[in-house]
Amino acid sequence: MPTIQQVAEGFSTHRFREIYDFLHPQVQWTLVGAARLDGIEQVRSACEQSLAQLERTTTQFLRFKTIAGPDSVAIDSIAKYVDHKWQSSIVRSCDVYEFTEGYLSAITSYTAEITAADLP
Repeated sequence: MPTIQQVAEGFSTHRFREIYDFLHPQVQWTLVGAARLDGIEQVRSACEQSLAQLERTTTQFLRFKTIAGPDSVAIDSIAKYVDHKWQSSIVRSCDVYEFTEGYLSAITSYTAEITAADLP
């Protein structure tokens, strides 16, 4: 079984299918300012939609900082996405992951599109 840090990092790097087995049955994903997803089916569906959108996109992480505690993990990241038409965007995000008995039970995601001028 992977560590909670490995599960969180897998989620934040869009390797969703690797972590599905580690989702708590009542997992909740709060996309601050956008939506709240309840349960494995809603979370998996959103992950699969993201994977479909990312299928023809390259992702480069410009920042990826992880802070891990005994039952929670926080990841601060900046990712550059380039699609098949060479259009790019830069997204800064902070994801807070909470675990119950080793299973991912809550995710809170804060995201904002930024410009290159906003890079640290």
